[in-house]
Amino acid sequence: MTDNLMDRRVVTLDLTGVTDKSGLMDAVARALHLPDWFGRNWDALLDSLSDPSVWTPEAAGRGLLLVVTGWEPYAQARPDEWRVAREVFTEASERTASLTAALALA
Repeated sequence: MTDNLMDRRVVTLDLTGVTDKSGLMDAVARALHLPDWFGRNWDALLDSLSDPSVWTPEAAGRGLLLVVTGWEPYAQARPDEWRVAREVFTEASERTASLTAALALA
């Protein structure tokens, strides 16, 4: 794992068109290629983001930079859900040195 963000595996989490928690969980599962048993709830999201063993082998070896795009409409439409999602991204990043989650601005 590298501390240099430029050396990490960059994965884009595109939330364009996401309108609810279910859509968010589906987008995360697709972007990270999570296993079918991914629970699609906040706890499962935190566990999956914090566990390099469920990431792709390249991300597990190099570290993961998760870039969240298209999040603004979801944040405006579902502010309570978005607050929880941000908390999960933050906690996962704090727990796991090899993970950085970044919100892309416009």
